[in-house]
Amino acid sequence: VYSYEVIEVYAHGSEDFTEGLVMDGGILFEGTGLRGQSRLIKTDLRSGEVLDVLELDPEYFGEGVTVLGGEVFQLTYTSGLGFVYDRDSLELKRSFSYASEGWGLTHDGKSLIMSDGSPALYFLDPASGTETGRVNVSDNLGPLSDLNELEYVAGEIYANIWHTSLIAIISPASGDVTGWVDLAGLNPDPSRLRGEYVLNGIAWVEESGHLLVTGKNWPHIYEIRLSPPSL
Repeated sequence: VYSYEVIEVYAHGSEDFTEGLVMDGGILFEGTGLRGQSRLIKTDLRSGEVLDVLELDPEYFGEGVTVLGGEVFQLTYTSGLGFVYDRDSLELKRSFSYASEGWGLTHDGKSLIMSDGSPALYFLDPASGTETGRVNVSDNLGPLSDLNELEYVAGEIYANIWHTSLIAIISPASGDVTGWVDLAGLNPDPSRLRGEYVLNGIAWVEESGHLLVTGKNWPHIYEIRLSPPSL
């Protein structure tokens, strides 16, 4: 179990119901949820300047996002539809469909990796959205469900576990949980930010080896450094 140290704190829109978070080239891309409020937001993290915002049609509940090959991919919750945008302009390029719900999204450089709240992680072809494989996630107690926001970090998949302060570290080859990150104590206002307003959002900062983490409607994004488990 890894603990954490807060390195920096950044402003975050307290109206943003975070579903996906990813850093790419120094730019933060965030997908938010709720019907009629779902957006894709492009921000300069260091300055806090919002560079672009795309509003989803009110019928869609936005979910996880990732950036691969100059494109931004965004899931929707129950519509079975994902959208692909140009990274620079956020212009819609195409869409793709999937049979399950859409929750978290990341990639390993070749395949998209999607969660749907079950113990399964789905590998998708980024050109077509077609499923190319899947693994079932389990820890020492058995299958692990409620896998939410995802981030691919140094060959492993990090997953927020819905309604907890835990991030599972998962082997993409086997689905085995190889470690945990315990973010207990990070919630800035647990008396108010509870229920659905929980931790959700992981972005890897490759240059520093730190993580950015936040939650739904949280006022801050935290840059954290992980502390290895004591032996």
